[in-house]
Amino acid sequence: MSRRDLSGAIDVSVLETFTQGDSALADEVLGLFQEQARLWSPLLDPGEAGWKDAVHTLKGSAAGVGARALAEACARAEPAGPDILAGRLESVRDALDAALADVAAWRHELMLKSLRA
Repeated sequence: MSRRDLSGAIDVSVLETFTQGDSALADEVLGLFQEQARLWSPLLDPGEAGWKDAVHTLKGSAAGVGARALAEACARAEPAGPDILAGRLESVRDALDAALADVAAWRHELMLKSLRA
């Protein structure tokens, strides 16, 4: 798994700009994103009282790592009424899965880069 495996769910230029090319910092930020996903994803269910907090938190985390589709899915889910909420949260989960796959590929690339150095 490496940068060639990126699907486009993460815009790597966003984090590279934010971290000014510091690979260690980028890896740390990506790790924090993965942790946020682990903590909040169980609440991405219409039956969970904290779904809105989860969506809001993930929206901010996604924007910080360049996961635009995830941030947009979260923004669409946040105001959703009960009649469309399940579908919106499913879209969030799908976008989160894609973002996490790209994060894993990116972190793998960063690890390989550090081994070469």
